[in-house]
Amino acid sequence: MTLAHGRPYLAIPGPSVMPDRVLSAMHRAAPNIYDGALPEMVETLWPDLRRVAGTTQNVALYIANGHGVWEAANMNLFSRGDRALVLATGRFGLSWAESVRALGVEVEVLDFGKSAPVDFAQVEAALRADAAHRYKAVLTTHVDTASTVRTDIPRLRAVMDSVGHPALLAVDCIASLGCDEFHMDAWGVDVLVAASQKGLMVPPGIGFVWFSEKARERCRASDLRTPYWDWTPRADAAEFWQYWNGTAPTHHLFGLRESLTMLLDEEGLPAVWHRHEVLAQAVWAAFDRWSAGNPDIALNVADPAHRGRSVTAARLGAPHATRLREWTEHKGGVTLGIGLGMAAPNDPAYHGFLRVAHMGHVNAHMTLGALAVMEAGMTALSIPFGPGALSAAAAVVAEGAR
Repeated sequence: MTLAHGRPYLAIPGPSVMPDRVLSAMHRAAPNIYDGALPEMVETLWPDLRRVAGTTQNVALYIANGHGVWEAANMNLFSRGDRALVLATGRFGLSWAESVRALGVEVEVLDFGKSAPVDFAQVEAALRADAAHRYKAVLTTHVDTASTVRTDIPRLRAVMDSVGHPALLAVDCIASLGCDEFHMDAWGVDVLVAASQKGLMVPPGIGFVWFSEKARERCRASDLRTPYWDWTPRADAAEFWQYWNGTAPTHHLFGLRESLTMLLDEEGLPAVWHRHEVLAQAVWAAFDRWSAGNPDIALNVADPAHRGRSVTAARLGAPHATRLREWTEHKGGVTLGIGLGMAAPNDPAYHGFLRVAHMGHVNAHMTLGALAVMEAGMTALSIPFGPGALSAAAAVVAEGAR
């Protein structure tokens, strides 16, 4: 017997839950793409896209997913033979490195593993060793979607500045924008990439690259750039079609307009960041109590300071994570994320990991409900766990709502 009938909850780290208002805004006939309401509405997007990233500088929009905006950033940043330093704290940092390397760029990776933060002493040593300043850019994830490790971007910029290295700083905010606090200009970030399907609460299909004037100047001669990926006409379009190098992603744009209004003008970014902080802490509190009765249950990132606020990676011990995910989806209507990058899918250990997303259009009853369904699943499957998890999570929410 299943209790999953009703409105399902997709608690995976993207696509995230989409507000009904966003879906309604998209549910319309195709508009005129040459003049009128659509171009007029689009002009309102650019200042709000700058606001959500914390920048006054340039933004380019692409019809692409997160891998696509990696490529957009790569093609504009680099020439063949350039060199990049990638700081990897999980699968997505390594994947970005692979994306850059495939274009003929020399890539050095500092791999900090699957659950540890960036070691800034190693970063400093690598930058000092590059006395010829061959690194054109330092690339890293703000929150790696697989490991859920969060990188201290202001500290990274401070290390780069203290060494006096001129490399550009490029940050992947795909899992964190609109969830974790971020200030592109104040933190000294030169290139920022994000996508629509996570904190911005829009279906997958559009991605964004924000870039500083310093990055524009340093990258004018980049020889990997092609007409489609070139960020200059997209940021400085003289005609509407140049924003997209062709037909606009019309219905995504209507959805994006609605989501930015909700985030910036109605809730406000400080409140958005606070909501994600509280919901993340509620999830962590539940896992702390569950783990007291089962040493196989643990959060992937030990120190809360290094955890992303949009998604939490955890282990339950194989095969229990997969068993629990199947139960919560098919019996309780809650879909949890797979443990991406923790083990190969053909390795039995793969079935010991999962992720709980708490990003985007998510509130207290959704997160507490997901935790309750998880506990029901562990009970049904006879997976041992410690008591008091739901009360602990509820107490976090009660305190956070004061």
